[in-house]
Amino acid sequence: MKKRFSHGAFLLAMGFALLLCVVISAALGRYPISTKEIGGILLSKIFNIEPFWSPVAESLLLHSRLPRILLACMVGCCLSAAGASYQGVFQNPMAAPDLLGASSGAAFGAALAIVLGLGKSMIVLFAFVSSLATVGIVILVGNRAKGKRVVALVLSGIMIGSLVSSGTSFLKLVADPADQLPAITYWMMGSLNGADPSDLLTAIVPMLLGLLPLILLRWRINILTLGDDEAKSIGVNAGRLRIAVIICSTLITAASVAVSGVIGWIGLVIPHLCRKMVGNDYRRLLPASMIFGALFLLIVDNLSRNLFATEIPIGILTSFIGAPFFLYLITRDGERR
Repeated sequence: MKKRFSHGAFLLAMGFALLLCVVISAALGRYPISTKEIGGILLSKIFNIEPFWSPVAESLLLHSRLPRILLACMVGCCLSAAGASYQGVFQNPMAAPDLLGASSGAAFGAALAIVLGLGKSMIVLFAFVSSLATVGIVILVGNRAKGKRVVALVLSGIMIGSLVSSGTSFLKLVADPADQLPAITYWMMGSLNGADPSDLLTAIVPMLLGLLPLILLRWRINILTLGDDEAKSIGVNAGRLRIAVIICSTLITAASVAVSGVIGWIGLVIPHLCRKMVGNDYRRLLPASMIFGALFLLIVDNLSRNLFATEIPIGILTSFIGAPFFLYLITRDGERR
C-alpha cells in the first residue's frame, strides 16, 4: 500500500511555500523591489511609517504587482478546485473545468465583446455571463436527454462546446484583422497581464460563492464517487448533489476564465498530483488541490513575466509544463495495470 503524506503536514508545507512564493513574486520583476520595501509599503497602510521607498515602487506594488499575484493565486485555486470536483462528480480522472463548455462559452463572450468594441470590464462581463449560459444550456440538454445523466451531460458538453467554438471561429473571421483579431487570439491564450484591483473585486464574489459550498460539501463528493445507487442507499440525492457541485464548479471556472482568459491543464494535472500526496478522500484532496493550484499558477506566472523580455501568455506555459507532466503521471510504473 502506498504511503500518503500527512494531510496536515502537506497543507502546512504548501501554505508556507505559497506565502514564500508571494513574497518572492512581489520582489521579482523588471523593477525590483526589496523585501524591506515591500514590508514597509504594506505596513504603512496600517502604521505611520516614514517612507524609505520610492513612489514608483509603492504604485507598482499596490496597483499592479500585488493584484496580479493575488489574482494568480485565486485563479489557480479555483481551477484546481473545479477540476477536482468535476473528476469526483463524473467519476472520470480525465474530467477538467472546461468539460461542460465553460471555457468555450467564455471565449465566445469575450470574442463577441471585442468585436463589438467594448472595454475591458465589459469583456470580463460578457465572458462570465456567456460561460454560465453555455453550461446552463448543457445542463438543460443533459437533463432532457435519455440514458445515464452523467454520460448525457458529458456528451452535451462536448456538442454545445463545439457549437460555441464554431461561433467563436466565426467572430474571429469577421473581426478586424488589425486589432480585434489579435486581441481575441491573445485573450484565448490566457494571461494575467494588466491585472488590477478592479479584476480582484470582479472575481472574488463569484469565486467565494462557488468555493465555500464546495468546501462544505467536500465530504459528500466522496459519496458521488461511489455511484448513484450507493448514494441513494445512504439517503443522499445524487442528482441534486451533482447539479449543486457542477453549478459551484462552473461559477468559479467562469469567474477565473473571465479575468484571465483560457488557462488549461491546471484543473486536470493538479488534482492528480495531490491524489499522490494525500489520497482520494475529498476532505483532504480539495483543500490540497486549492493550495497547490494557487502555488503552481503563481510560479508559472512568474516565469511568464520574467523568463523573456516579452511576456509569454500563461496558457502556453501551463500547456508546456502540464502536458508532459501529466504524461509522466499516467505512464509511470505505478499507474500501469
